[in-house]
Amino acid sequence: MEAQLKRELGTSMLKSAGHSGGGCISEGQSYDTDSGRVFVKINHKSEAKQMFDGELASLEAIVKTGTVKVPKPLKVIELDTGGCVIVMEHLDLRSLNKYSKQLGEQLADLHLHNKQQLEKNNKEQQTVGKGAGQLEDNCVDKFGFPVTTCCGYIPQNNDWQDDWVSFYSQQRLQHQLNIVEESYGDREARELWAALQLKIPQFFKDLQIVPALLHGDLWGGNVSECANGPVVYDPASFYGHAEFELGIAGMFGGFNSSFYSAYHEKIVKAEGFAKRSQLYQLFHYLNHWNHFGGGYRGSSIKIMKDLIK
Repeated sequence: MEAQLKRELGTSMLKSAGHSGGGCISEGQSYDTDSGRVFVKINHKSEAKQMFDGELASLEAIVKTGTVKVPKPLKVIELDTGGCVIVMEHLDLRSLNKYSKQLGEQLADLHLHNKQQLEKNNKEQQTVGKGAGQLEDNCVDKFGFPVTTCCGYIPQNNDWQDDWVSFYSQQRLQHQLNIVEESYGDREARELWAALQLKIPQFFKDLQIVPALLHGDLWGGNVSECANGPVVYDPASFYGHAEFELGIAGMFGGFNSSFYSAYHEKIVKAEGFAKRSQLYQLFHYLNHWNHFGGGYRGSSIKIMKDLIK
């Protein structure tokens, strides 16, 4: 692998820097190269390339907004020996501590970025008299993402949709419940979902949702800080409802009150936020059920029952 990395990165030096990391899905290792230190994540699963291509596109999209810091992505490399790596900038990270408030502000800026681009685009069309409805490359008026991204190792259907409720119901919840059905044939889950589906539109009554670029998997394990500010990584991005981001953030801890107050100062909670938050957590409980087994069944069933009440 190291000879291939040298070749692909065009470096004569490739020396392990002794920093290793990684999560539930991939292993990671830092290397010193001719042009500085890089972080290399490796995965041997057959779907690793799709997973890393999605991560690369997610990181690139977040970098372009100039809002919250992510490691700059460099390259996805298919290994001759099988498996795949993603190479990115190495950052010296420590646990999120003094930059919680800043993370809240910057995450809100990320979520507002596309809305601001759309408003700017509309204003320009009115003044310059461009063809109405023409969108610049830097803004998006639908829900989805140009490539498949993976939350964990499960690929997400990011086909573009005009309507958020349809996108979330079909391409997020239904998709996960189809996997539950294939793996477990869980009758209770099937019946609860049939009832919940009919109710979902009620949670979005009178809500205007503008597509926001999301990190997509923002739990405490995917945030840190470096010397000069917060850092997020391991994204599974798509354009969706900004509130979706806070679903998993509230599930496993790691975010304090200064993070939330800074965020909600810029993006105020809309009516019905608490119910929708449960609906967004349902996706992550189902995704965990599909990754890690029946330990997450109880939470998934409970949320569906609560939402149907």
